[in-house]
Amino acid sequence: MTTTVPSGPPPVDAVHDPHLSGLFEPVIDEIDAGDLEVIGELPPDMDGTYLRNGPNPRFTPLGSYVYPLEGDGMVHGLVVSEGRARYSNRFVHTPMLDAEIAAGRALWGGLMTGYTPGADEVGPSLAGLTKDLPDINVVRHGGKLLALAESNPPYALSPELATLGKETFGGSIPAGICAHPKVDPRTGEMIVFCYGLEPPYLTWSVLGPDGGTRRAPTAVPTVDEPVMIHDMAITARYVVLVLGPLYFDVAAVMRGGSLLSWRPDDGTRVALIPRDGGPVRWAHSDVFWTWHSANAYDVDESADGGVVLDYVQWSRPAGLSPRDTPLVGGIARAEIDPARGTITRRMLTEPQGMEFPRVDDRRLGRRHDVVALGAKTGRVDLTTGEFDAVLFLEPATGTAVTWEAGDLSVGEPCFVPKPGVDDSAQGWWVTFATDRTDRTSWFVVIPAADPGSGPVARVRMPARVPLGLHGAWLPTQE
Repeated sequence: MTTTVPSGPPPVDAVHDPHLSGLFEPVIDEIDAGDLEVIGELPPDMDGTYLRNGPNPRFTPLGSYVYPLEGDGMVHGLVVSEGRARYSNRFVHTPMLDAEIAAGRALWGGLMTGYTPGADEVGPSLAGLTKDLPDINVVRHGGKLLALAESNPPYALSPELATLGKETFGGSIPAGICAHPKVDPRTGEMIVFCYGLEPPYLTWSVLGPDGGTRRAPTAVPTVDEPVMIHDMAITARYVVLVLGPLYFDVAAVMRGGSLLSWRPDDGTRVALIPRDGGPVRWAHSDVFWTWHSANAYDVDESADGGVVLDYVQWSRPAGLSPRDTPLVGGIARAEIDPARGTITRRMLTEPQGMEFPRVDDRRLGRRHDVVALGAKTGRVDLTTGEFDAVLFLEPATGTAVTWEAGDLSVGEPCFVPKPGVDDSAQGWWVTFATDRTDRTSWFVVIPAADPGSGPVARVRMPARVPLGLHGAWLPTQE
C-alpha cells in the first residue's frame, strides 16, 4: 500500500507558541446562543451589536506563525438589546480556508515560510496564490459589513456573519485596503490606504457614505520601495500615514532570509496627504515604530497649520525586528509641522506594555477627550498582546484612570455612545475578557463617566473568545 506524504513545511509547535495556546488558543466550533447570563445590569438603552475579528487558525499552521498578522479570520458577535444578549461566531470562509477544511489540514505555509500548495492539492484556480487573511478588523460602511485583512481585499459578511465573498468595490479597488480604515463622522467618507510589493508601493482611496468609490487608488509620491504600515489617522484636512523603516525584502526571501527588514538608521517619516488632492507634505524624525494610532486632528485650519497625532509608540516592531535594542512602548503625542517638515514627540505615559488605543469614533479627525487602551499592571506575567487592565487617558491633562481587571485578560476597548447624547463621558466602554484561572470569557461594560469603578455588567460567553484583535460597535438604528 502506498502512503501519500503531505507536501509543504511541517506544522509549527502550537503547544509552545503563546499565540496558539493558552488564552489565544483557536476555537473551532461555530455556535449560536441566546439569553446569556448577565451579572449586573446591561444598560437598557444599549441597543446594537459588538463585533470583533481576530486570527483563529482552523488548522495548525505550517512552517511559521506570526501573530497578529496571520490566521484564519473569525468574527465574534454579541447582540445587546433590552438588557439581554445573544452570541454567535463564524469563520470568514475564504476559498483557501474551504480548501483546507476539505483536506482536513493546513495547506498554506505561514507568511515567513512562503509556501503555497500546487494544483495537485488545491486545483489550478488556487495554485500558487498566497492565502487570503481577512482576520484583523471588522467595519460596517455603505451598508456592507467587511472583514478586513492587512492590505488585501476584505470579505463581505451578511448580518448573520455568513461569508458573502471578496469585496473589491465594483472592481475600483482591486488590490485591497488596509485593516484600519477611518470613517469621518462629519462627511461619512471612509478613507483607506494600501501598501504593496510592486509599484505603486503605497496608495490611498476614499469611499463615499454610500460605499461608492470617490477617489480611486492614488499613489503616494516618493515611496520607492515596499514598506509596511498597519494603521493610519485622519484629520479634517489630511490623511496621516506613519512610515517606520520596516521594509519588505523579497530578494532576501529568495536567499532564505527574512521577508521584513528593519532599518532604524533611515528614521521615521510621516506623510500628511491633503484630502483635497494637494501636494503631500512630509515630516521627518529619528526612528520610532507604531502599530496603532488613537486619533489625529488639525491644530487650526490654516494652510500650514500643524497636526497632532496620538499613538502607541515603540522603539521597534516586536517580533519583526532584531532584538539588539530594548523594546520600549507607551502612548505618545506627535506634533507635526508641515511647513518645517518636523515632528516633535513626547510620551504621555510611562513606558509600559499597552496597545489597541481607541477613542469615541464620533471624534475621529477632531480633538478627543479620552484615549482608552489595553495595559499591563506588571503584577502577572503576560504574553505579547495580552493585558490585565484598561487605561483611560486624558491627553490634554495627562490624567489617567486604570481599571485593573484582576484575573481577567482583556482585549481592545470599544466605545458605545449613549443614544442621543454627543458626550464622550456619557456612554460605555466594552470589550471581551477571559479569566486566566478557568478560561471563561466575558463581555464587560464599563461606564465612561467612571471607568475606574469597573464593569456595571458582565455577560458570560457560552464559549471562550480567544484574545485579540479589533472590533466595532454597530448601533441597531443605523
